[in-house]
Amino acid sequence: MIRAVIFDMDGIIIDSEPLWKKAEKLVFTSMGVNVTEEQAAVTASLTTREVTEYWFNNSPWQNTPLHEVENAVIDKVGELIATQGKPIDGIANTLEFFKQRKFKIGLATNSPYQLIPLVLEKVGITHYFDAITSSDEAPKGKPDPAVYLTTAHKLDIPPQFCLAFEDSGSGLRAAKRAGMKAVAIPASFEYDHPKFDIADLKLTGFKHFTEQHLRYLSESQT
Repeated sequence: MIRAVIFDMDGIIIDSEPLWKKAEKLVFTSMGVNVTEEQAAVTASLTTREVTEYWFNNSPWQNTPLHEVENAVIDKVGELIATQGKPIDGIANTLEFFKQRKFKIGLATNSPYQLIPLVLEKVGITHYFDAITSSDEAPKGKPDPAVYLTTAHKLDIPPQFCLAFEDSGSGLRAAKRAGMKAVAIPASFEYDHPKFDIADLKLTGFKHFTEQHLRYLSESQT
């Protein structure tokens, strides 16, 4: 039986993907990097450190340490979340659905920890979470399963009894590698991409998740 549910953050709790793209373009362009849409799509699922290293290797800059550039991106994203961040439709109702059924609730994200309180407070859902894990606590970000395994450990629930909600292929692979059931809620333009085929369930939005889906996921084999 599923006893815990773990949510990704960017694209699942808050519509922050456009904000990350905007912040990264502003910061890396200021460092002299030519940020193309095609390359930005490649970095979308990486941690902030990995993104910074990617652009530095692609177009090295002088005199500014990587960690300062990384922090500039994070600070800019924080500003944009505070002023422009919007919750994903149905996330609050879904959290309440699981809370009423006495599930433990966790968060596992590739984002740095300092952004998590900003997002949860912006959406008004801080009180729902029993455990939180950011990429800061893991040796590798998703698709490595570390952030999911760490969150399951904090919740004191074995991974095979956890359900993950993800919107990206890399996040989905991380959850499945951790031995969890996973629900994919892809962006509409990616819905039919084969990278989501490993999901135990795929939906167009939280509003479509029902008691019947939970029963199906609880009874099916991992």
